[in-house]
Order: sequence, then structure tokens, then C-alpha cells
Amino acid sequence: MQHGKRSNFIRGFAFYDQKQAMNKRSNETVQEIHSIPQLHKLLGLPEPEHPLVSVNGLIRAESFTALNARPAVYHFYSICIKKNFEGKVKYGQTYYDHDAGVLSFYAPGQVTATEVSANQDATGEWLIFHPDLVRPYPLFDKIKTYGFFAYAMQEALHLSAQEQQVIEKIWAGIREEYRGNIDTFSQDVIVSHIDLLLSYCNRFYNRQFLTRRKANNDLLSRFEALLQGYYQAEEGLHKGLPAVSYFAEKLFVSAQYLSDLLRHLTGMTAQQHIHQHVIALAKEKLVQSNKPIGIIAYELGFEYPQSFNKLFRNKTGMSPKAFRDPG
Repeated sequence: MQHGKRSNFIRGFAFYDQKQAMNKRSNETVQEIHSIPQLHKLLGLPEPEHPLVSVNGLIRAESFTALNARPAVYHFYSICIKKNFEGKVKYGQTYYDHDAGVLSFYAPGQVTATEVSANQDATGEWLIFHPDLVRPYPLFDKIKTYGFFAYAMQEALHLSAQEQQVIEKIWAGIREEYRGNIDTFSQDVIVSHIDLLLSYCNRFYNRQFLTRRKANNDLLSRFEALLQGYYQAEEGLHKGLPAVSYFAEKLFVSAQYLSDLLRHLTGMTAQQHIHQHVIALAKEKLVQSNKPIGIIAYELGFEYPQSFNKLFRNKTGMSPKAFRDPG
């Protein structure tokens, strides 16, 4: 069945490539930084003690001459805590201020730009490590489950004074091992410290969800209203199944943050919420109308009836036809 209103893919599952999108929207060249030694050279820093990891105090303002306000892609993980920073960080096309006690996370491949004041040095800690550092360890797979590496900057981790002390203590262990004599055990010890650091960060993020419960419940209500409004306006006919990124953009949060928040509040991810709503609408349409199942599938945003049948069976244990006519 051909439909001219939608292109030949389900928009709800289209992959959004942040780097390509930024390149299209900007005439600036995105600088690729592939290694930690390359970054040190750009910033005028001494050679790193270890080629796959670096621990520094935040960089002096003049060191950012080569990178200041220029979009860059870092091909390694970065964790940063700022105590005295007058500047902004650009994430995609949006600028965000950073306050003291804020811990931010960057994953390999994210596009960022840092803009610092010409006469202001930043203090704090900056930990960067290449994926190859953790590749031989369980942390290599575990780190991919931490949603905060995919969060937008406005969802950075805001630490309490006590939490900051915990983080700084672990950070001191990493710094001590990094600056000591590198031996065959150094990498094991450093990775263990990073693993512990991220475990605490995961705990503190969950605390942040709890302490911001009122704001988070408001976000949940707005998400549900947007989801209902999407189908009340029959957007499925024109745009297909709604993507998590569609609602995240409307709510000014990242898709990963939205899913983590909804999972914490309701036990379901944003995608599961969308599917639950779609199946509830499908049941109404199947019972209350005699429309062909293919038409119902299309109205709900599915390009192919087979995709609708598969999701419906997966969520209900029966086909749409069997649900409509159980006899």
C-alpha cells in the first residue's frame, strides 16, 4: 500500500546523527580530536602520563586559544567538575552556563564547544579516558548503560557538598595512581577507580531524580499531554509513529534523560509509554470501528500493517484480528 503523505521509512525510528545535523546548521568546521596526546598538544599541556587517560585541573584560559568556541568532537570519555568557571559550553546549537559543583559527562562522538573568559582561569578536575583504556574490562560494556553520558548539558549532575567530597576522594585516588610510576597494575587500579566513580555518579543521579520529584512529575504530565495531543491532532497520519526524540525536543531534555526519568517514576521508558498509548488506541479503534486493520495501522503511524501486527502481538499476546474477533 503506497502512501504519499509519508516517506518510505518510519520516522519514529529514524536515527538522528547529531554531528551531521550540526554540520548542516553551521558553516564552522568541526574539529576531530582522536587521542588524548593530540588534545594535550592542542592545549599546550605536557605529554600525558598515560596515552589512554589524563587527569588535570581545569585548564588555564589561554590554553583554549586553539579550541575556544570552536565545535569539536572528542573521541574519548570526559568527566568534568568545575569550581570556578566563567564561560559557557555549547552542546549542539545551545549554550549552557555551568555553576560550581556541577559534574558533566561527555561520551565519544558528541559535538561540544567551550567558550571561556579571556582573563579567567577555571579550577576543578577533568578526567578524560579513551575507550581502549576500559576495553579489556567489564566496565567497557557497563559504561554504555549509564544514561548520563547521553544527557544534554542542562541535565548535568548537581552535587551536594557531601557528594562532592565523595567524588573528590575517588578522584584523588585516580590522580595519585596516574601521577605515580606507571607499572603493569596501574591500568587495573585506574579503571577500578573510574568504575567506582561512575557507580557513585549513577547513585547521585537517582538521588537527583528523587529530590526533583515535583519538577519531574510535572515533566511526566507534560509528556503524557504531548503524547495524547499527538494523536488527537492525527499527527500519526502525517509524521508516522512518534519518536522519543520528538517529545524530548518539545520538553527541552535529551531523549536518554527523558527515558531514565520516566523509568524512575513509572517503571517504563519513554518508548514503552509510547507503545502502551498506541496499543490502547489500537484496541479502541479495533472494537469501535469496522475499518480494515491496515487503515488502523496507518492512522496510528505505522507504514506497514505487518509492523503494527508484530507490536500488537508482542504487547497483547494476540493478533489485531484475533482481538477484534475473539470467536
